[in-house]
This record gives sequence, structure tokens and C-alpha cells, in this order.
Amino acid sequence: MKHTIITIVVAAALAVVALSPIANAAAASATVEHAKTECIAGEQADGYLGIIDEAKASESLKREIRDINQQRKAYYAEIAQRNGVTIEVTGTLTAQKLIEQAPSGQCVRDQQRRWMKKP
Repeated sequence: MKHTIITIVVAAALAVVALSPIANAAAASATVEHAKTECIAGEQADGYLGIIDEAKASESLKREIRDINQQRKAYYAEIAQRNGVTIEVTGTLTAQKLIEQAPSGQCVRDQQRRWMKKP
């Protein structure tokens, strides 16, 4: 149990460090930022971007989200390997920060896979 707690604390600290490159990758795209503002796409509890409204998501947006998620997965894998945790733990811990920092009005997906608009 103690080892698990230490691992989670270390992963949480590193997830915060990981947040900067992750946020920068997403912020680099005006298309993705607009989709997040319009609740077409949003941050998910697993640390990846998700598409909320497939009908409104262009092929270009879907491609960008896939690319961003691939970059995130590679970065999560690097951090996970360095710290002896799983990619999933790293993604989940990073997601907590991304969701907390999402502006009011953007949609986010919780652990129960429900989309909700941030107040």
C-alpha cells in the first residue's frame, strides 16, 4: 500500500510537469481550441482529447485530435517508464490537471464517461 501511494504521488508530480508540453500541443491548434470552446471536443478523464459531437467534427479536426493523442500517449509512456507506473496512471493524473484548468463553458468527460459543461 505504501509503495502504491508513493508511486501515485511521484506520478502526480510528474503529471504536472507533463502538463506543459501536453497543453502546448493542444493549444497550438486553433481548430482544436475552437472545437473545445464549442463543445465539439474536450478533455477526457483518461488524459486524451475526445470528440463529443461526431456530426460537427470535420475530418481535419479528427485527424488533429488523433495526432495530439498520439503525442500525449508517447509522452505519457516516457514519463511512466521513468517512474515505474503505467501509461494509464500518468494519463489519468495529467487529465485531472487538464480538466481543472479547462475554462468555464468547455465540455469535459468524467471517469463515468459522461460529458459535462464546466460551470
